[in-house]
Order: sequence, then C-alpha cells, then structure tokens
Amino acid sequence: MSVRLAVFDCDGTLVDGQAAVCDAMDAAFAAVGLAAPDRHAVRRAVGLSLPQAIRLLLPHAADEQRGQIDRAYREAFRQTRESGALVEPLYDGIAPLIAALHDQGWALGVATGKSDRGLGHCLATHELSRYFTTLQTADRHPSKPHPAMLEAAMDDCLALPADTVMIGDTQYDVAMAAAIGVRAIGVDWGYHTPDELLSAGAAAIATSPAHLLELLS
Repeated sequence: MSVRLAVFDCDGTLVDGQAAVCDAMDAAFAAVGLAAPDRHAVRRAVGLSLPQAIRLLLPHAADEQRGQIDRAYREAFRQTRESGALVEPLYDGIAPLIAALHDQGWALGVATGKSDRGLGHCLATHELSRYFTTLQTADRHPSKPHPAMLEAAMDDCLALPADTVMIGDTQYDVAMAAAIGVRAIGVDWGYHTPDELLSAGAAAIATSPAHLLELLS
C-alpha cells in the first residue's frame, strides 16, 4: 500500500525568505556593476533554481555575466548565513501543521530551489529536520517546473502519484505536480497569486496552515 506523501516547497510556503533572497540578489548585481533588480521581479523568480532565476531577471545577458552573478549571489548568501544574520522566519502555524501531519502518518518532503546546505540550515534552525523523510534541492535536480524533484521524493518514500500532494506558492510548484499527475494545493501567503495558482492547475488554495491541514485531512 502506498504511503501518503506531502511535499512542500520551502521559500514562500514554509518560510518567508524573500528579504534574504532580495538582499543577496542586490549584492550579486552590485558585484558585476549592475543596478539592483526590481524586488517584485526577484520575488516572482523565487522557487526556480538560481541559474534559472538569474536568466529570468536578465534574459539578454551573456552566460559569463550570469555566471558571475550566480557565484556572487551564493557568496553573499553564504556570508549572511555564516554571520548569523540570515532571517528566514516560519510562517505562523507551519510548525504545528508539520507536527500534525507527521502524527497523522504522512510522509513529508521538501522540493525546493534552495541548495542542500541552505535547506538543511533552514530546517535545522526551526527544529523541523526530524519530520522530513525526503529532501530534494536544486543541487541535484533540474529547476522547477521539471518534475525530477517530485519524482525523487516519491521514489524515496515509495509513494504513488495518486497518494502524493505538492504544496507550494508558485506556478512552478503547480506545474511540476501537473507534469506527473500529482495533486497540487496552492497557498495564498507566498509569492504568486491564488488566481495564478488556480490557472496553473492547483486543486485548491489554502488560506492558512490550519486550512491546509483541513484540506489534507
């Protein structure tokens, strides 16, 4: 019998990482002599892997320049994390939601554009690491909406698509799920609008973590 698997996006779903992402992107653009990007555009790109996010922000830039920005972003984020200044607060209600799903017997996973190191630090900071069976990141997979991360999570947990749900705040999360017949539930506290999530194929929109628990139960 297949297990029930709930796979969460991270930034914009579990934690509000937009300030850290925008600050690191500002520093990365400055490192190559460019003006800071529009923060709304940066937030819209959250969820993609870093190279894809930079390509979205600078579609006409040379590969060499995008590579410089990629390296500068990673360095800026690393310095912020190691200095203890990184702030990625959990959304209200997420910790009890995760604990409740775990107690109900759900297998839990994360599929994120973060790196392994970034995700590990985030979950450890909020004391959530013990709840998650499978962690899939941009270090080992193509960027969303490619379904590789979600496929790997299901393989890890021996879960079938019919018993899996993808939970996220962007169209990239919803499209990833749709590509392999997995139900997607959008959340309205992240970086894309509910209308965008529904248009992309989300089965429902959670208005709070408590509402999300109702939808899953």
